[in-house]
Amino acid sequence: MTNKYVTFGEVMLRLKSPERTRLFQTPSLEATFGGGEANVSVSLSIFGEKAKFVTAVPENAVGEACVRELMKYGVDTSDIKQVKGSRLGIYYLETGANQRPSLVVYDRADSAIANAKPEDFDFAAILDGATWFHTTGITPAISQGAADCALAAMKAAKAAGATVSIDLNYRKKLWNYGKKAPEVMRELVKYADVIIANEEDIQKCLGIEADSDVTSGELDTKVYENLAAEVKKQFPNVSVVAITLRESKSADRNGWSAALSGKTGFYLSRHYEITDIIDRVGGGDSFAAGIIYGLSHYEDEQYAINFAVASSCLKHSIDGDFNLSRLSEVEALCKGDGSGRVQR
Repeated sequence: MTNKYVTFGEVMLRLKSPERTRLFQTPSLEATFGGGEANVSVSLSIFGEKAKFVTAVPENAVGEACVRELMKYGVDTSDIKQVKGSRLGIYYLETGANQRPSLVVYDRADSAIANAKPEDFDFAAILDGATWFHTTGITPAISQGAADCALAAMKAAKAAGATVSIDLNYRKKLWNYGKKAPEVMRELVKYADVIIANEEDIQKCLGIEADSDVTSGELDTKVYENLAAEVKKQFPNVSVVAITLRESKSADRNGWSAALSGKTGFYLSRHYEITDIIDRVGGGDSFAAGIIYGLSHYEDEQYAINFAVASSCLKHSIDGDFNLSRLSEVEALCKGDGSGRVQR
């Protein structure tokens, strides 16, 4: 494997109410792990790539279990920093149904990664030989220290000659340490080659407004073409902008597609009508992993965006943060095999 993908961010303990019950409606919670950049590394590893995830976790049984879970899927965890006396961030998830939306409650203050500083990681050594580095806008929203780490990692990745991608991922509940998202994110994006986002992410993180009404239920693709063009205009270092287009009709039914403003043109993906959603958390991360893989392996940007959307479409059928879809399954869906027939 010649490609080496490195991601940096926070991984959390995920506590989910069983099936479609409300939080604490029953005395049980399902415990797994997940987080934006970790999810991307797992997906790339399952696709057969050499993927490394970098973070900080507590030096205790919870942190050890988290690392073991990542290792189970083949992710390189050798540069995860274990910190004594720290904690792993937690998020509680209540899965929605019909017109009741899903609910996320964060408990991640003072986590190991929130208290990290750039000098805690030798990013130059970590990124030596890497071909791609990825992070998200979630990490710099956690704390000033995490934001400083993300910026240092992106600078080191550029110095190493790696392609740098950032999924803007605006999280209103996290930006509470005194900085507004554009103050931080616009500086980080100066070091990115590839931007992954939805329309709201671009507006909230970069302060670039779109001339559209997203509540109308109609997707005007020209708006997204113009929005991507404005991102590239303000950030000439960015060569690719991938915009996810989600039509949330209910908690169980979404329309799903994407647009790509690439190096060779503007492309719209195939559109999927996803019904009976099992778990949409991690859907954006599976798209990010798909676009990273697609741009790395396919010269055809139209196929790359179709691959990313197909990968994310399949994730909606899988419980948990991680996209456990195999490369062959994504490629089969790209070729039009979405029948769901039993494979024998």
